[in-house]
Amino acid sequence: MIAGSRNINYLRISVTDRCNFRCIYCIPAAPFKVIAHDRIARYEEILRIVRIGCEMGITKVRVTGGEPFVRKGISSFIRRLCRIPQLKDISITTNGSRLNRDKIKALMDMGIQRLNFSLDTLVPEKFIRITRRDRFQRVWDNIMAAHDLGMFPIKINTVALKGFNDNEIQAIAGLTWKYPFHVRFIEYMPMGNTDVGEDQQILTADIKNIIIEAHGPLTAVPKGVNDGPAKTYRLIGAPGILGFITPVSSHFCSECNRLRLTARGTLRPCLLRNNETDILTPLRNGADDEALKQIMVTALKDKPLDHNLEKRTVRDIPLNHMTSIGG
Repeated sequence: MIAGSRNINYLRISVTDRCNFRCIYCIPAAPFKVIAHDRIARYEEILRIVRIGCEMGITKVRVTGGEPFVRKGISSFIRRLCRIPQLKDISITTNGSRLNRDKIKALMDMGIQRLNFSLDTLVPEKFIRITRRDRFQRVWDNIMAAHDLGMFPIKINTVALKGFNDNEIQAIAGLTWKYPFHVRFIEYMPMGNTDVGEDQQILTADIKNIIIEAHGPLTAVPKGVNDGPAKTYRLIGAPGILGFITPVSSHFCSECNRLRLTARGTLRPCLLRNNETDILTPLRNGADDEALKQIMVTALKDKPLDHNLEKRTVRDIPLNHMTSIGG
């Protein structure tokens, strides 16, 4: 699929807007309305959309949520997804709390090549403060189980926030000295009505300076064929890799190769804009594959070359919580 000069070969699939965590930068502490079950795309519908996308050039998929492992039947869905021959790279983003060693081994046997764990702190008490759940040890044990089982690469995604985990940047980056993990620091993005203020945002230049001061210089790592937008580096002599995702300080829109399918069955060409195209309703109303392909083509016409997030206008700040989009 083509959007301007960009080859779109990466589909992010949100299978649910529900999550068993309540991370402060993702959703508010107060109750919020989840999507009704009949409005959530069924697995068969998602698989059909993926197969059509593969006919149009999709080769990479990431399964996200909410938390994907809270949805019933997810293992069967992943198994069927891994059988689609055109897909060369299939990964899952998870908070890790609903896994165990046997489930991770089963995922690897299915063909899952990578797990991306969301982990914003190495301090159990602070984990409770950020996620509003007491699950740190379970998450860490599952990261180590994946490592012991030989999964590679294991990615750890960290959102850096002033007043919450900014004093842990050195320690989290230091994981790459001990393990071959890919640790990625992600700039906080204003999404919906969360409990994080703009003044808590830490930009990549500051994160890099903290790391360099603590650990020494960074050397750039060339991008691989299926790598995403992270700018990657290695501490000299470290087996792991550090990545920086910079949607605010240095957007990468002109290089973006992804399309998102939300749990509501809408196509979202840009995470940080509110434009969405409904593909689920036409599918349920009997649209054939060619009609669905045209909907994808039309959705990509709205894929922007920038997101205007730095302007901080009400119109440009995404209305949905991250959990309803599938970051």
